[in-house]
Amino acid sequence: MILLDGKKLAQKIKESIKDEISIFVAQGKRPPTLSVILVGDNPASQIYVNKKIKDCQEVGIVSKPFFLPKDITQIELEDVIGSLNGDDEIDGILVQLPLPSHIDTLEIIQCINPNKDVDGFHPENVGKLATGRKGGILPCTPYGIMKILQEYKIDTFGKDVVIVGASNIVGKPMGLLFLWEERSTVTICHRNTKDLKEHTRGADILVVATGVPHLIKRDMIKEGAVVIDVGINRIDGKIVGDVDFEGLRDKVYAITPVPGGVGPMTVAMLLQNTLEVYKRRVGIL
Repeated sequence: MILLDGKKLAQKIKESIKDEISIFVAQGKRPPTLSVILVGDNPASQIYVNKKIKDCQEVGIVSKPFFLPKDITQIELEDVIGSLNGDDEIDGILVQLPLPSHIDTLEIIQCINPNKDVDGFHPENVGKLATGRKGGILPCTPYGIMKILQEYKIDTFGKDVVIVGASNIVGKPMGLLFLWEERSTVTICHRNTKDLKEHTRGADILVVATGVPHLIKRDMIKEGAVVIDVGINRIDGKIVGDVDFEGLRDKVYAITPVPGGVGPMTVAMLLQNTLEVYKRRVGIL
C-alpha cells in the first residue's frame, strides 16, 4: 500500500512558494497579498482562517484579514469586497464559508473579481474549468488532489473514476478536472444515488467527500483501487475520514490518510493560487 502523504507534499510546495517569493522581494517587488474575510464567530471557520494566516506568513505572503460581525448586511459585505476588488495592493480575496444564513453565498462569490478569486469559485473560473480553458483559477481541494496523484505518478488516463459527493467545492469540479482532455471516465454519486456500492466497487480511483464518517467500507472497493478521502469528521475527539482507513489499507493500491492527506494540500494550493494571481498582476507571467 502507498500512503499518499499530502502533508509532506504540501510542505514541499510551500517551500517552493517561499523561495519564489523571496526572489521577487529581493528584486524590489512587493510580496503577494491575500485578504481573507471571516463573517461571524464560527469556531471551525476561525480555526481555518487562523491556519491560512499562519501559512501565509510562513511563505512570505502578506495577509490582510477582515473579521466582520455576523449581523453584517449583504450590501455591507458586498461593499467590503468591492473595495478589495479595487485595491491594487490586494492580489487574492477569499471569503470563508459557510456564511450566515441571511447572506446569499452565491451572490457574494460572484461579487469577487474573478482574477482575485483564489478559491476558484467564481462562475467565470468555474466556466473555464468546465470548458477546459486554461488560465482560470482552479478550486483548491480538487487542484490539490490532482497534485497528489501527479506526485505519486498515479496515471488517470483511461481510468474509471467514481466521486462520492456532488458539492460545488469538491465533487463537481473534481469530476471536471478528471474529464480534462478526456483522460478519465467519471461517475459522480450523491445522497440520492441508488446502490452506492455498485458504483464504488467499479472505481479504479475513488474520491470521497461526503462528511459521513467511515461511509466507505472494505466491501465497497475493488482490489488495488486508489482511494482519496476528503472527509474530516470528529468522533470522540478523534479526526477520521469518510472511508474506513484501517479496513481498506490492505486492499488498496494507494490511499490518503486523515488527517495529513487532502487537508494540507487544500491550503497549499490556496497559497499557490495566490502566488499565480500575483504574478499575473505584477506582470511576471
